[in-house]
Amino acid sequence: MALLPQRGERLPRCGDGAALAVLVVCVVRFPGRWSVAGCWTAAALLLVLAFPLHLLFEVPAAMAGRPSDWRDLGARLALAIGGLLFAGLANARTPRRGPREAGYQLVPGWARRWAYTAVALPVFGWAVPHGLWVLGVPFGIPREQLDDIHRSLSTVTGVAITLVPPLAGLLVLGLTRRWGQQFPRWTPVLRGRPVPRLLAVIPAGVVALALVAYGVLSVVVLVGQVLSGDTPWSQVRDGWAVTATLLVFLGWGVAVGVTTIGYTLATRPTRGSVGIRRDS
Repeated sequence: MALLPQRGERLPRCGDGAALAVLVVCVVRFPGRWSVAGCWTAAALLLVLAFPLHLLFEVPAAMAGRPSDWRDLGARLALAIGGLLFAGLANARTPRRGPREAGYQLVPGWARRWAYTAVALPVFGWAVPHGLWVLGVPFGIPREQLDDIHRSLSTVTGVAITLVPPLAGLLVLGLTRRWGQQFPRWTPVLRGRPVPRLLAVIPAGVVALALVAYGVLSVVVLVGQVLSGDTPWSQVRDGWAVTATLLVFLGWGVAVGVTTIGYTLATRPTRGSVGIRRDS
């Protein structure tokens, strides 16, 4: 709510689309190490350009009826979907290094603890203060700033923005649970089949990098403004809850990243591997 991202990144144009189409043809007709590597690179670039943090706020705000840049929102959704499709294509054309059993591979305990941290941070560091602001409680911010928030955002939009990050944080648990490695029984067609590991690793990794980058850059900008005198220290002190949100994003990104590493280690293909069929 207090940190709605703004538009600004360059989005791909027609020439970029033509290059991606050529890449698809190369991967399908001439499969090999270089074409697959190009496909993985395209997937990563598309997901980075989509910048999930924008979608994290723009989608619920648009659903709540807040005026939005629909062209920018649609382009970012297309980029995210395209990135996932390219990742799926690359995964399908990548030679298998070894068999992977469909059973659940136990994720290390340290990864599970970081996953719980990734779930808790957006709840206590984001949803709680933003929920209080929606209710009109000036928790960690001056009353004037709270009034500005209520003037710029409707209650419905505020509730949507408050709830999306903690709900998104729950998805991190999939990296440590069976349903993150094996499609659940209620999933049509795919039930019981192993989840392509890169289908989980790439989005989670991109989100982790985006969160860490956003947190680090925001903290650096804030420190620079304080040192230059553009932002008085008293303003930072009075609005400490907003400043703490920057650290929440940074910690959230680190937690998601470490959990993703644990998932990657647990699900890496090994010859003669045997799935551990028990839940954490």
